[in-house]
Amino acid sequence: MRSEVILPKWGMTMQDGTVVEWLVSEGQRVQEGDPIAVIETEKVETELPCPDTGTVVEIIVDEGDTVEVGAVLAWLESP
Repeated sequence: MRSEVILPKWGMTMQDGTVVEWLVSEGQRVQEGDPIAVIETEKVETELPCPDTGTVVEIIVDEGDTVEVGAVLAWLESP
């Protein structure tokens, strides 16, 4: 089953975030809670935890790109 990795809203005023670095690559197995990306919001960098266990099948947002809260960052394939 495919599931999306979205940019969550971490604060009341947060509207967007920038992908500073991907800590995983396409084809990599990940566990729920693993850090998968570094996101900068409001001048603070935070590790984004993986929402599910599975394999990263597609990274949608490139490093350096800024997206709105709720945007799909990547897709996971779960067993």
